[in-house]
Amino acid sequence: MPKTTVSHIREYWENQAKQHQTSHVASWGDHWAIDLEIEAIAKHIRAGQTVLDVGCANGYSTFRQYEKQPGATFTGVDYADTMIHYARQTKQEKGVGKAIEFQTGDILALPFDDRRFDVTYTTRVLINLPTWEQQQQGIAECLRVTKPGGMVVLSEGFWEPLCLLNSMRQLLGLSPPLAEHDFNRYLKKQKLESWLNERRIAWSADEFSSLYYLGSRVLREVMLDTLPPYGDYNSPVNELFFNIEKQYSGGGFGIQQAYVLTKP
Repeated sequence: MPKTTVSHIREYWENQAKQHQTSHVASWGDHWAIDLEIEAIAKHIRAGQTVLDVGCANGYSTFRQYEKQPGATFTGVDYADTMIHYARQTKQEKGVGKAIEFQTGDILALPFDDRRFDVTYTTRVLINLPTWEQQQQGIAECLRVTKPGGMVVLSEGFWEPLCLLNSMRQLLGLSPPLAEHDFNRYLKKQKLESWLNERRIAWSADEFSSLYYLGSRVLREVMLDTLPPYGDYNSPVNELFFNIEKQYSGGGFGIQQAYVLTKP
């Protein structure tokens, strides 16, 4: 059985930080998907806003968001100490001053006062919590620290698109099926939407990666005779569908989606 304890997950991310330091690979090797995620989140950040990046890892995406909107101030929090070490190191090298701050913290008990931030976003953080009960607690914490009328953007991985992609792979005779990593527990869209509706929280879903996933996780294996090694996302097919995704999307294939909530 795979390990699912939070301590196991923390150990994984500490090791990722030690191995990859300031590289985006510390968070995820798929730089095309990271770029799509950054664009999806950036749409909700404005000048003058206070922004919380929950699960900031080594700050790679935090700095990218700041470059897009230097008029906002950012706080990054991650529960892997080594990730925060490298985020602070990059901050010092970039000389951004007080516009960006980093600190260690846990999404289950965020170290901030109620209603502090205009925008709070997660980047593949809730999926590191091993149960739906803890995922609910993480969402509630993000809402707690966000101002009324503010935005909470949950950029996470979802179970239903994984099943859809595997159905497509099976139809095409591709194997093995895609699977969650030991350190991931994808959210169920239906559960999340029911939870939000019960609490009368307005939401919308941004399916920002659907065609990219269809191309990079299914059609790539049909289009290429020789596949790159597992974990190598530099296939020309990945780049092709990344560029298509920036113009068109839909179909429900994107494991990575952003749920945009308005704090009541």
